Amino acid sequence: MILVANRDEFFERPSQSLHQWESGIYAGKDLRAGGTWLGMHPSGRFAALTNYRDLKNPKKYEKSRGDLVKNFLEGDKNPYEYLKEIAAEMQEYEGFNLLVGDQNNLYYLSNKSSGGIKQLSPGIYGLSNAVLETPWRKLVKAKENLEEHLAEGNFQMESLMKGQHSKETESPELLPDTGATPEQEILLSAQFINVGNYYGTVNSTVLLWDEKGQVEMMERVFDQVKGTHEDTKVDFKINSKLEQNVR
Repeated sequence: MILVANRDEFFERPSQSLHQWESGIYAGKDLRAGGTWLGMHPSGRFAALTNYRDLKNPKKYEKSRGDLVKNFLEGDKNPYEYLKEIAAEMQEYEGFNLLVGDQNNLYYLSNKSSGGIKQLSPGIYGLSNAVLETPWRKLVKAKENLEEHLAEGNFQMESLMKGQHSKETESPELLPDTGATPEQEILLSAQFINVGNYYGTVNSTVLLWDEKGQVEMMERVFDQVKGTHEDTKVDFKINSKLEQNVR
C-alpha cells in the first residue's frame, strides 16, 4: 500500500505532529477536537479522512469527523462492521470521505455519496474534497505522478511527496462550484494550497506498507507563514497479535 496525502487546514488550528499515542496508534492529532485525519495501529488497522467541501450549506455538528478515524484505529471492529455502524449515523457529521482497512481489505464510505460502503479492489485511487475518484485536475495529476513512480520502481518518500506539491491552479471555467468565492476556488484548485495566508496545506504524509508488514510513515509539517517545515519519520512492523491487546 502506498499513500501520499496532503492535509489542508486553517493555519491557526492547533495540532500535534505524527507520533505514537498512548493507545498505540501512529497519527497526528487535532488538539482542538482530539481526533485525527490519518493513522495506523501496529496491529494493521489503517484509516484516513478527507472533508467534503460544501460551503453552500454551512451547518454546525456536534460530532467531530476526526473521531471517525480515531475510533476505528483504537477499536476492535473489522472495517466493514465499523462502517456499517457509521453509515447508520453518518448524517450526524459534516461532509466526509472515510477510508478504513486492515491487512485484508480496504473500504470507503462518504455521507455525500449514495453508493454506500464500497470495498476497494487493488488499484490506484484519488480522493480530494469531493467523493472518491472525482476527476479534479490536481487529483488526476497526483494519480499520474504515482503511476510514474510505480513504473520507475521509485519508492523514495521525498520524491513521492514532492510529486503532490504543485502550486499550479486550474482554469476558472473548469473549476467546481463548492461555495467558495471564484478567487478562492482558483487557489483551492492547486495541490499545495495557500489561501490568504490563513488556510492551506499544513502537512503532507507518505505511507509505505509492504507485503512483509513493514510500515514507514513520513510527515512534513509546513509553516507557510514562516516558510519552514519539519519532518517526522516512524517505522514499525505489523503484528496482528496486538489485536488481542486492542480487544
